[in-house]
Amino acid sequence: MPFENEIIIRNVKILNPDGKVEVGNIFIKDDKISRISGVDDVAINAGNIIDGSGKFAVPGFVNAHTHASMTLLRSYSDDKALMDWLNKDIWPIEAKMNAKDIYAGAALAAVEMIRGGTTAFIDMYGPNMEEVAKVVEESGLRGILSRGIIGVADGDKKLEENVELYKNFHGKADGRITVMFGPHAIYTCPPEFLKKVYDAAAKFGAEIHIHMNETRDEINECQKNYGKRPFEVVAETGLFDLGTVAAHCVWLSDEEIKIIRDKKIRVAHNPGSNMKLASGIAPVTKLLREGITVALGTDGTSSNNNLDMIEEIRLAALLAKVDTLDPLVVPAFEAIKMATENGAKAAGLQNVGRIEKGYKADLILLDMSGADWQPNYNPVSLLAYSANSSAVDTVIVDGKILMEKRELKTLDEEKIISEFNVRANRLTGK
Repeated sequence: MPFENEIIIRNVKILNPDGKVEVGNIFIKDDKISRISGVDDVAINAGNIIDGSGKFAVPGFVNAHTHASMTLLRSYSDDKALMDWLNKDIWPIEAKMNAKDIYAGAALAAVEMIRGGTTAFIDMYGPNMEEVAKVVEESGLRGILSRGIIGVADGDKKLEENVELYKNFHGKADGRITVMFGPHAIYTCPPEFLKKVYDAAAKFGAEIHIHMNETRDEINECQKNYGKRPFEVVAETGLFDLGTVAAHCVWLSDEEIKIIRDKKIRVAHNPGSNMKLASGIAPVTKLLREGITVALGTDGTSSNNNLDMIEEIRLAALLAKVDTLDPLVVPAFEAIKMATENGAKAAGLQNVGRIEKGYKADLILLDMSGADWQPNYNPVSLLAYSANSSAVDTVIVDGKILMEKRELKTLDEEKIISEFNVRANRLTGK
């Protein structure tokens, strides 16, 4: 007799952990992949059978660095240098956001992420992060959340808000919510304050999400103020001993790369945002050669301006090639792995990021019937260099279907967009 808590995806092309593609059946029971069989397996009995013909099953994408509620500021301010953009436009309007704004922005981000095949996201933003946690619960996504802390202004209050976020939401939503601590950056959180963050996070065994070495100006300011480069200064506070996701990491010295390697820091590479803000090109090939986990993030939608992880896969591969003048670096599967398995590692997620027996059932089906998938010599190459997010057909997280045949199952897209625009127009007056 069929089992209601089982899903079988039949006759589907599957991306294996080694980058090979095979055709088979994926069996999902509860929240895990229970087994994978060949297409000749006829012993199929489940509550929900999905026809995978013409589909490509890959692990769900993990957005390793974003600011979900920043959807409210998409197209609000563009084509400016980072610090001008932040100080003159972004931070002043973010100060006006209330809890309903944060919820609306995160809800729209959840719609966009699910439609684009993202199943987990590492998020840092301002106050009211509990609203983002509510969206994670409702949407079915995985969320790794932190309260972005600017320590030079009411830092202790913001740190306490991160503590409360941890107490109230870490491990909630059937374990889909993880809470990290989010000191913004060395230029907004002096070393003495970072020591306070260390003490608070260490008390709970929580990890850290921080911006590092995004621009040359940031490096110069740090050297002027402290006589050392950012990774050297932060390392002395002990913060990196807790486990860290470091976003950007564009301008790195050899000594800083050694710190990243030795402290097992996971790097969230944001090629789209770094290109748009002209921040520079992260030394991804050097990091990978050192065995460092490099994941992919979109950054916020005010600096990207979308949450499309397939676009980041392509940019990561192409940018590394043009940076090194070597077409062999960051091949297609390596770029895809940065968005899937490496992203899961960056997020600290266990048994996530691979289509393999015993792993969490966080996966997506891509429809390969479109013109951009023809001819289908190599689905891995097509995903990295040809496809776009409209190919995402089905999204499954924790064994639950969030989207099937492009129909959202957990969110009311029309209602979310309508309410979102009311909040956005209130903020900007545009």
